[in-house]
Amino acid sequence: MAFPDSSSRRNNNLIPSFLYGSSSPKTLPLNQILSSSSTAAAAPSKLMIPAPNEKIEMYSPAFYAACTVGGILSCGLTHMTVTPLDLVKCNMQIDPTKYKSISSGFGVLLKEQGVKGFFRGWVPTLLGYSAQGACKFGFYEFFKKYYSDIAGPEYATKYKTLIYLAGSASAEVIADVALCPFEAVKVRVQTQPGFARGLSDGLPKFVKAEGTLGLYKGLVPLWGRQIPYTMMKFASFETIVEMIYKHAVPVPKSECSKNLQLGISFAGGYVAGVFCAIVSHPADNLVSFLNNAQGATVGDAVKKLGMWGLFTRGLPLRIVMIGTLTGAQWGIYDAFKVFVGLPTTGGAAPAAPAKA
Repeated sequence: MAFPDSSSRRNNNLIPSFLYGSSSPKTLPLNQILSSSSTAAAAPSKLMIPAPNEKIEMYSPAFYAACTVGGILSCGLTHMTVTPLDLVKCNMQIDPTKYKSISSGFGVLLKEQGVKGFFRGWVPTLLGYSAQGACKFGFYEFFKKYYSDIAGPEYATKYKTLIYLAGSASAEVIADVALCPFEAVKVRVQTQPGFARGLSDGLPKFVKAEGTLGLYKGLVPLWGRQIPYTMMKFASFETIVEMIYKHAVPVPKSECSKNLQLGISFAGGYVAGVFCAIVSHPADNLVSFLNNAQGATVGDAVKKLGMWGLFTRGLPLRIVMIGTLTGAQWGIYDAFKVFVGLPTTGGAAPAAPAKA
C-alpha cells in the first residue's frame, strides 16, 4: 500500500478538513510556564508559544498503524466480551425450538454446560474480530482519504456520505477475508456441543471434515452481512456525530473536552449499531445456518427459516448486542486515537470551498 510522502501531505489541499477536527492545544506544566515567563522578561524575543500539534502526523504510515491498532482493540475486545450474548443468539438462530427466547436460552445453556459454557468459542472470537477490526478501521481511514483525494475538496465535502459508504465497503471486503475462517470455527464450536473445545482443536477438525476451502464457505453470506453492516456503521456514525455537534453541542468540536467528544462517539456508535443490526440481520442468520450444517446451501436456509424468520429470528437480542458493541467500539477506537495524540472521528462539516 503506497502512502503519500510528508511534503505532499503538508501541501495537499485535497485533504478535506471536515474529516477530522483539530486536536486541542497541549497544556504546559506550571513551572514551565513560569520559567518561560521569566526568560521572556530577560529576552522577550525568545518567548515562543508552541502551536497546537499532534503526536502522530495525519495520514502518515504511523497514523494508519495507530488506526489499525485501535481497530484491533475496539473489535477484538468488545466481541470477546459479548460472547455469551453471541452464543445464545447463534443457538436461537439454529435451534429455535430449544432456545425459544433470550431468557430461556441462557437457562438452557446454564443447565447443560454450566457457567463455562457461556464463553465457549471466545478464542476464535477474539482472534477473528481482532483481525477484522485491524482491516476494517485501518483500511477505512485509508480509503476515506483516498476517495476524498480523487473527488477533490469541493466534491469530497458535497458527497461525503458516499465517500464514507465507499470507504467502509472497500475496507470490509478485505476485513471479512481475515475474519471468515475464525467465524466458521466459532459458529461450529458454539452451536454443536462436543464438536471441539475451541480454536486449537476445532480448526484442524473443521479442515479435516470440509477442507481448507470449507473455512470460506460462508464468505459470501458474511460479505452480505458485514458489508451493509459496516457501511451503515461508518456512514450513520459519521452523520449522527456531525448532527450532534451541529445541533446538540453549543460550541465547536475543537472547543469540546476530550471526555465529551468520547461520550459523543459512544452515543453515535450505539445509535448506528441499532441500524446496523436491522440491516445485516438476514445475512447473519444465513451465516449461522451455513456454518452449522455441513453441506447446507442458501436455499436450504431460506426453506427452513422462511423469509420472516430470516429477518426476525434472534433480532431483539442482536439489536441489544450490536448497539452496545458498536457504541463501545467507537468509544474504544476514539479513546485510543486520543491516547496517541489524534483527533476523534467525525464532526461538523464546514461549507464547501468556493470555486476559484
